Amino acid sequence: MNILLLGSGGREHAFAWKMAQSPQCSRLFVAPGNAGTAEIAENVAISATDFPALHQFILNEKIDLVVVGPEEPLVKGLVDYLRSQPDTSKLPVVGPCSLGATLEGSKDFSKRFMLRNGVPTAAYETFTPDQIESGLAYLENQSLPIVLKADGLAAGKGVLICQTLEEAKSSLKEMLLEAKFGEASSKVVVEEFLTGIELSVFVATDGKSYKILPEAKDYKRIGEGDTGLNTGGMGAVSPVIFADEAFMKKVEERIVKPTIDGLAKENIDYKGFLFIGLMNKNGDPYVIEYNVRMGDPETEAVLPRIESDFLEMLHAMGQGNLDQYQLEISPDYSTTVVMVSGGYPGSYSKGFPISIPEGETKGIIFHAGTARNSEGKLTNQGGRVLAVTGKGNTLEEALNNAYSTTQSISWNQVYFRKDIGQDILKLIK
Repeated sequence: MNILLLGSGGREHAFAWKMAQSPQCSRLFVAPGNAGTAEIAENVAISATDFPALHQFILNEKIDLVVVGPEEPLVKGLVDYLRSQPDTSKLPVVGPCSLGATLEGSKDFSKRFMLRNGVPTAAYETFTPDQIESGLAYLENQSLPIVLKADGLAAGKGVLICQTLEEAKSSLKEMLLEAKFGEASSKVVVEEFLTGIELSVFVATDGKSYKILPEAKDYKRIGEGDTGLNTGGMGAVSPVIFADEAFMKKVEERIVKPTIDGLAKENIDYKGFLFIGLMNKNGDPYVIEYNVRMGDPETEAVLPRIESDFLEMLHAMGQGNLDQYQLEISPDYSTTVVMVSGGYPGSYSKGFPISIPEGETKGIIFHAGTARNSEGKLTNQGGRVLAVTGKGNTLEEALNNAYSTTQSISWNQVYFRKDIGQDILKLIK
């Protein structure tokens, strides 16, 4: 098969790495890709949201399968666009239509979908700028802390957990009246704060059948001990010890099945991944949010645990025959540590040369915000730069393999958390 993968982050490098292992992979293109994908595939200088250019490339290179990594092209309607073109209308694409992508593109839409389909989630109300007084009055009758979510896409930064009523009121005003998150906060979902332990569950679906992939726990805050600002993710661990068989059975029965059935019932064309952010509250699962793609950095921890042919699964998703695919998962632990530019998630300097050891390392190095400069040297070009994954029979071994590799990589102002997985280790011991 000739495959076109869209995106440029660590998730896409992990996808490319896994797909390239398949005997069915003839040529693999990544648009636009990064320095890591360039080593195992052919990077293409086309934006993931330039639909006409992608369409022409698909025709020129006789692409057999399109895999969409990030959410933005999905929310903007790439799948619908390709379906509307006579010469790509039947092309297998991994990613939902724009209505399906609204599960991530609009928090209000996804909450209403959950309620319609009986999916357990936190209580909420949605407010617009002309409802600001109602919103402020609503806050006065809620328990603290309280969660404020920008309705639209905000690059993972549109969620605020407010500890006091004053903070909640001022934040609601900033979001609705001062466009704190731009167009994304033209609507704000005010949501009950759920206490418990978070985890991420990933589902592959062709719209009818589904496969539940390995679950993971990610670490969102920049500082050790989960302190400081939220980020796109500083690390991940899979499997998750508190997501035992009994809990995962509840997840499947109460959340996965009603969600997939709801998509079919509402005639939403959904051939792709569903990332379900969950809270384990006293042994019961509640949905925090849906995302319509794989998570990052969870992908870098999850994919190394998949032992069956990943490309075969992607093709089955796009073709609508996922029920015929046998998913095989390794019992090993997989842990990912994200290396970032100093200053991230705030402002940071880029263009620093990165030193990576030559030859085999104990961890797998996935590229995210990397590029080659005019001299061909690898440099940091984004906030999250590399994701290093270690595997092992035990969590300790997996963490040792990841950290021994991160400690051999350097560039000016590099930063990474030293405590990824330590909370899980304590639970095991």
